[in-house]
Amino acid sequence: MELRKRRELIGKVFEGIALTATAIGLVALTLLLLDVARRGLGVLSWSFFVNYPSRFPEQAGIRSALLGTLWVISLTALFSVPLGIAAAIYLEEYAPRNRLTRLIELNINNLAGVPSIIYGLLGLELFVRGMRLERSILAGALTLSLLILPILITASREALRAVPMSLREAAFALGATRWQVVRHQVLPVAFPGILTGIILALSRAIGETAPLITIGALTFIAFDPRGPLDKFTVLPIQIFNWVSRPQEGFHRLAAGAILILLVVLLSMNALAIYLRNRLQRRYQW
Repeated sequence: MELRKRRELIGKVFEGIALTATAIGLVALTLLLLDVARRGLGVLSWSFFVNYPSRFPEQAGIRSALLGTLWVISLTALFSVPLGIAAAIYLEEYAPRNRLTRLIELNINNLAGVPSIIYGLLGLELFVRGMRLERSILAGALTLSLLILPILITASREALRAVPMSLREAAFALGATRWQVVRHQVLPVAFPGILTGIILALSRAIGETAPLITIGALTFIAFDPRGPLDKFTVLPIQIFNWVSRPQEGFHRLAAGAILILLVVLLSMNALAIYLRNRLQRRYQW
């Protein structure tokens, strides 16, 4: 009886510590967001969206950085999402369970924890210098694709693994081929979970700065990127550039750009969550 009370006390203490840590994190996040909103709301205007960066805070805007962000994240999704899902399907549904497969899985899990700047160095050597893509949008998108592929593969595999084996066995019993089972039975059920992995991966990619700086993304661009081979900048780099300036006006511009980046990120997440919930209701099992 005394041992039971002791365990209950330990459980309550741990629960209190966890709640306190969560509350501290939420309070700190709220204060940061309020400070950013206080500084940045005043600079949000139409000219802030249509103007290019400038040496004068009152004339500066985020046009080139916003367009660069949309270009980079769109190409990153185009490259990484199909490849990540395909790799997850192969490893989970087709690959034999042998030493080579276990080695590949171990390396994928390890790559998910590699610092992002290492991917920047890899992108610099492979895409910028090796493939001669220079400091282009395409080089940045390929580098970020390498960065988020381990996250996509791991999350997609977990979603596929969560599909009941009985669903596969029932389809096989009716004479379906393996690809028919994967295409018509497994993927529709697993796709909400896969979409969650896509949300997490692209959310990380859209806020990355170190890999893009490493491959040579510019901090000042006064033109619109019009193609994958154009030079570019993105919102996180533009924010970094403004924050490093001593003038208070640039700090307010950085706060405004942070708000826009949050809106872009939350909009992407909201759309993905909406699609995920619709699919979950459609393919409940």
